[in-house]
Formats: sequence, C-alpha cells, structure tokens
Amino acid sequence: MFQDFLWMVIKVALASLVAGATMTHFGITIDTLMKFAGLTPDRVAELYQQGMAWALPNMMLGAMVIIPMWLLAALLRPPGRSSE
Repeated sequence: MFQDFLWMVIKVALASLVAGATMTHFGITIDTLMKFAGLTPDRVAELYQQGMAWALPNMMLGAMVIIPMWLLAALLRPPGRSSE
C-alpha cells in the first residue's frame, strides 16, 4: 500500500516537472499567472493564513471525535481479520 502511494507521488512529481518545463518553454511563469489572476504574493500569503486559521481549529475539533471512534473500532475488530 505504501508502495502504491509512493509511486503515485513520483508520477505526480514527474508530471508536474514536465508541465512546468513545458510552460516555462512557452514563457509562462508564476508571475504571469498571478498577474492574470489578479493576485500578488502578499494576497496569496494572506489567503493562506486565513485558510489555515479556519482549517486548523476545525481539523482539531473533528479529530477529537474521529480518532477515539477509529481507536474503538480498531480495538473491537474481530481477531484474525486483516484491514487490507
């Protein structure tokens, strides 16, 4: 299972590298894309901070419910059954 995940990460990284190299060849850069979208680096950082300020408390609250439920389900699983 870990090998499948690792292989998927490698494929995504290679596809991203090829796409980035192709776009650079045609003169498309991150600066031109940001200007086209009407964004500045400061605005992107601000949006990132706002997103994290919203997401982290919600993730922690959800984890306080999900992790004990998962642990309980793992402890009560019948013996001899594999999760794979």
